[in-house]
Amino acid sequence: MIVTTKQLFAQAYGKYAIGAYNINNAEQVIGLFRGNIQSQAPFILQISRGARAYTDKRILEAMIRAADEIFPESIFAVHLDHGDEETCYDCIASGFYSSVMIDASRFPFEKNIATTRRVVERAHAKGISVEAELGQLGGVEEDVSVAEDQVHLTDPEQAVEFIKHTGCDSLACAIGTSHGAFKFSGSQSLHFEIVEAIRTLVPGFPLVLHGSSSVPQEEVERINAAGGALKGAKGVDPRQYLPAAKLGVCKINIDTDGRLVWARVHREYFRDHPEVFDFRPAGKVYMEEYAKFIASRNEFLGSAGHLEEVRAALSN
Repeated sequence: MIVTTKQLFAQAYGKYAIGAYNINNAEQVIGLFRGNIQSQAPFILQISRGARAYTDKRILEAMIRAADEIFPESIFAVHLDHGDEETCYDCIASGFYSSVMIDASRFPFEKNIATTRRVVERAHAKGISVEAELGQLGGVEEDVSVAEDQVHLTDPEQAVEFIKHTGCDSLACAIGTSHGAFKFSGSQSLHFEIVEAIRTLVPGFPLVLHGSSSVPQEEVERINAAGGALKGAKGVDPRQYLPAAKLGVCKINIDTDGRLVWARVHREYFRDHPEVFDFRPAGKVYMEEYAKFIASRNEFLGSAGHLEEVRAALSN
């Protein structure tokens, strides 16, 4: 069942965070749905601009519709990740997405507000939720690339003004995470004081963390042992997910980790089975491994076991 992120956040706020997972192909879709059913968790399925262009947006949408029928007990939102204004309007007009993210964070503050406000007005007219971003994360992921000298953390006072003037439903804030597999070079930690300050100023308002993959070191080591060259890859400690949720973070984005699981499975499979040229056996292993990974992350997020509770709340 497809719902809006706003509906999911109303159930999760202050208790747990919803996992927001990016998908690009059929194997990811099946593994994602299986993992969330196994852990009995609501979730957010994210489609980036890169994913929409990888094959064709209609193929992805058809796979999601099929998965919704195959797994009728699932509850999830379909969300555009890091959309520009034009892509947001395309998704709003499609009638398929229940949530969009307008990322105008690269613009000056006033232009970010104006751009976000236009998207909010069009989305809300069709009952679609809107996520916006204030502050800029570093790192590289798909078409998101921000140099370190352009990174700036979210100002809580600005966040209050931004929320007031845009009418957005949730806010992605920069607190020290970054995109990609190389999030931290040293012993940096997340700036939870920013989350606490925003919660104090705007109590009850849902916050979002981007760039929050954990980059499991076991996955990195196995990838490297099978011919990879990921040196120094490091992510967010997943034990920080639930404390963040308790402070009002309702959505935590996890994309890179799914790619790492994919790389590990396929590198190991074809290393161990050099005679195989059929991609389907490896794909079956990936679907199983990705489902296990998703279920494990939902435990850290605190969303595992809440599916029926959410269903009951949405049916009232």
